[in-house]
Formats: sequence, C-alpha cells, structure tokens
Amino acid sequence: MSENKENEVAEVTQAATEVAAAEATTEREPREARRGGRERNPNRDRGSRDRAESQFLERVVTINRVSKVVKGGRRFSFTALVVVGDGNGVVGVGYGKAREVPLAISKGVEDAKRNFFRVPRVASSIPHPVQGEAAAGVVLLRPAAAGTGVIAGGPVRAVLECAGVHDVLSKSLGSSNTINIVHATVAALKQLEEPRAVAARRGLDYDQVVPAKILKIEARAAKAAAEAKAGA
Repeated sequence: MSENKENEVAEVTQAATEVAAAEATTEREPREARRGGRERNPNRDRGSRDRAESQFLERVVTINRVSKVVKGGRRFSFTALVVVGDGNGVVGVGYGKAREVPLAISKGVEDAKRNFFRVPRVASSIPHPVQGEAAAGVVLLRPAAAGTGVIAGGPVRAVLECAGVHDVLSKSLGSSNTINIVHATVAALKQLEEPRAVAARRGLDYDQVVPAKILKIEARAAKAAAEAKAGA
C-alpha cells in the first residue's frame, strides 16, 4: 500500500517537473519564435530612407547658441543655418532652432527643402555676372573657365557647391556676418537668367545674345557628353 502511494507521488512529482520545464522553455523562447518565426527586420525601411537622403548634399554653415531670459532664469537653445541641394542646379537655405544641436540641424534641413529654387547654369559655371544683397551683406559672382574651381569663402562655397556650380569667382563686398553672406549669395543666384530665355524675350537668336566664351563652353560640354555616351 505504501509502495503504491510512493509511486503515485513520484509520478506526480515527475509530471510537475516536466510541466515546469516546458513553461520555462516557453518563457525563454523569443516572442518572434512563439508567433511562428516572424522576425521584424530592423533594416527593412532603412534602404529607402538612405536612398532618399543621399539625393541631397547638406552643409551646416553655422551653429549659434542663443538664450531667452524668463522668470526662472535663462533658457538656452541652438540655431543652425543649413544649405541643402542636389548638386545639379537645385539649392535651398534653411534655419532651425531647438534645445539640442541635432534637432536644430534637422529642422534647418527641412526648412531648406521647403525653400528650394533652381539655379541657371552654363556647363559648370553661371551664365553672367551678378551681385546679390541681403541686409549689409553684398556678394559678387562672376563666371569662370572650366577647371577654375570655386573661388569663394566658406559660406558662399557651401551654397555654390550644393547648387552644382563648380567654376565661379566670388567676392564679398559688405558685412562679414555669415547669415548675411549666405542670404546675399542666394539673392545673387535668384537673379540669374537662362540665356535662351533672354534671347526669346529680346526676339533674337541664341548666338546673338550669348557670348562666344559661353558658346565654346557649351560646345565642349556637349562633346564630352557625347564621348562619354559613346564609350558607355
């Protein structure tokens, strides 16, 4: 009689041990495995985001720390002036403000994308000399021959490179304030006109309006493009 009871107790104890082990194994299994092996891929959407972000060039021109005096003391925040462009004739300037630098830059990038405009170009330069003004900032831009490069200071260079202008001469004639210089550069680029649009407005042929230097640059660029296409 006592032996039967001992056997029953042993069987119950063994069953309880197996159930506890099964429950522990289930708890240790990852949640995705219990769902049937469906595992979330953290890189699923990263590729599309990277492709969208890689289409634009971003240049942080300046970051300033500003403060606001309130009843409890001073509240510090950061401002960021950012230039964004596709490197192919589209550029914009934005201004962002936040408590942290990365968030201020992110806001500046979004603001710059809302301010996109197209820059007329002739090959890798601009079609004609132009001067832009913003507050006390004055910036002069002149066309340059291929291979000259961007002869400009930091703020002007950031705008021109994002716009896809690679051969240009520039000079700052006014204030040295970075924000004024950037906005003066943008004002100068917005004054540029397409040579064909000018010829159509005047009722003249394209060759009569455009200088011979620009015609040579365009012919050279067209020849290089044709050779590259033939080689491909």
